[in-house]
Amino acid sequence: MARLFLACMLVLLLGIATAARTTADDPPAGDCDQDLQDLMSSCQQYVHFPADPKIPPSPACCSVVQRVNIPCLCSKVTPTVEALICMDKVVYVASYCKRPLQPGSTCGSYHVPGALA
Repeated sequence: MARLFLACMLVLLLGIATAARTTADDPPAGDCDQDLQDLMSSCQQYVHFPADPKIPPSPACCSVVQRVNIPCLCSKVTPTVEALICMDKVVYVASYCKRPLQPGSTCGSYHVPGALA
């Protein structure tokens, strides 16, 4: 059960990671374990299968989404994680929390439709 929970949060992080471009101001990828734990505790219920219904995330979840290290979290997404989390819901949560996924970006194996401008 703990593995499933961790996997779910990693996929959420996958979607969120796609939301931001890496800039010189971003922290380096590597250790984002606290971000992952924060997302697991605040956002888990909003990204599980089935794809519908999509439930607006809580303010606490959005607060976490706004501050996580996207590149680091995205690097931790595996196919196993993607099998446990609904990527449509991840995209929805990221957008709802005002950190939409960048068109044309990739996180894990998920590709956001569109091209980077």
